[in-house]
Amino acid sequence: MARFLSRFSSLLIKATAQRRTLPAVKNSLKWVRPFYTNSGLGSLTRYDGTAVEIDWKKKLTPEQYYVTREKGTELPFSGIYLNNTEAGHYHCVCCEAPLFSSETKYNPGTGWPSFYEAQGTCDRDESNTNILRRPDNSLGSAGTEVLCRQCDAHLGHVFDDGPQPTGQRFCINSVALTFKPTSK
Repeated sequence: MARFLSRFSSLLIKATAQRRTLPAVKNSLKWVRPFYTNSGLGSLTRYDGTAVEIDWKKKLTPEQYYVTREKGTELPFSGIYLNNTEAGHYHCVCCEAPLFSSETKYNPGTGWPSFYEAQGTCDRDESNTNILRRPDNSLGSAGTEVLCRQCDAHLGHVFDDGPQPTGQRFCINSVALTFKPTSK
């Protein structure tokens, strides 16, 4: 794909330099999404930067920005929701989409809040949830990154060593979440 994009862009540069017009190509370029790799800080699943202009650096704290927009990780055992036992729901810090219920939260001793199921999951079907899974090799081994379906925020990772009934462990950064207690 990178080779194709490289050749395509060189053709465009040559055509522009020779003052030739490519009307069919020019009109279709507005529909082409930029291609990014995992290391490019871009998204393969959401909009390009012009579709939705949100200044995340103004909306989020520096730590929230680092974790959610730059795919960082908070230090283990440092998150504010690690030991939270209140009843309620955890939402995305960027867009407020509901992500997890306190009913599925447990403490595996890893240092991050963990859940065995995303809110809206029905018999392993996550199509009604606000999470996405994406393969992630940035940790030195094959893993699965968890993203917010609404805004593409990096939330954490999911592993196959969780408790029953799902066997999943969603290991989520506290700074990527907000908590809304259940009203009594």
